[in-house]
Amino acid sequence: MERPQLPLNALRAFEAAARHLNFTRAAIELCVSQGAVSHQVALLERRLGVPLFRRLPRGLALTDEGLALVPVLGDAFDRIGETLDRYEGGRMREVLTVGVVGTFATGWLLPRLDGFHRTHPQVDLRLMTNNNRVDLAGEGLDFAIRFGDGAWHGTHAVPLLAAPLSPLCTPVIAARLTTPADLARETLLRSYRADEWPRWFEAAGTPYPRLSGPVFDSSAVMVAAALAGHGVALAPPAMFEGDLAAERLVKPFAAEVALGRYWLTRLNSRRESAAMQAFAAWLLDVAGAA
Repeated sequence: MERPQLPLNALRAFEAAARHLNFTRAAIELCVSQGAVSHQVALLERRLGVPLFRRLPRGLALTDEGLALVPVLGDAFDRIGETLDRYEGGRMREVLTVGVVGTFATGWLLPRLDGFHRTHPQVDLRLMTNNNRVDLAGEGLDFAIRFGDGAWHGTHAVPLLAAPLSPLCTPVIAARLTTPADLARETLLRSYRADEWPRWFEAAGTPYPRLSGPVFDSSAVMVAAALAGHGVALAPPAMFEGDLAAERLVKPFAAEVALGRYWLTRLNSRRESAAMQAFAAWLLDVAGAA
């Protein structure tokens, strides 16, 4: 069955008039005459068989039928505009949506992203940060970069970077620390993963003290608290190289504990697009060189 031809000019005229509630201002926006806008709206009303505006002495008011049509057209024109914007240099830009655990995003990925943009300008990359809890399907993600053991149901996971944990603190606090046992006198900042400090003290060969410091759902926020002098964070030094190099942070002890790593993940059912393949290849190459 042949689809009826859409009256695009009339729909555009109606949408502009509905936003302005004025035919003259809509005509200025569309670079046509006021009479042309009024004529197109009248054509659409006749085609639909309902009035879309009430003509008032000093402007327009939408009828119930007009109010119902406005959001549908607004969304449709926005989507068309977004799609057209993706054409550049004779080719279409492909949207790639990646969920990234916040610590990895700020500590490792963002400083390196210029390299990806330079080599793959056709990919419109959208980054969505999270605290490692992510729903690939529900959030419409092509990939998710997350921390763990790589065992997520229904998910294809490729290892990216090891990220062993070690205490990090300001130089002032570090000056008070001679052995791991000295940490018992400090505020130990914790993540929502309760086993991290006990496992680190085990790796350091020291009984772990009673833990009572604040709990954070992001290592990036936890280290921000450490930078402010609120205590000692247990976090991956590889994600805070800039602060360590600038000596804003200190790693007072060599002991580390590996409780997982960063992974590039996607649903097993998700077929890889060209943009996904380009991003995965770039990311694995850069991670392998790190």
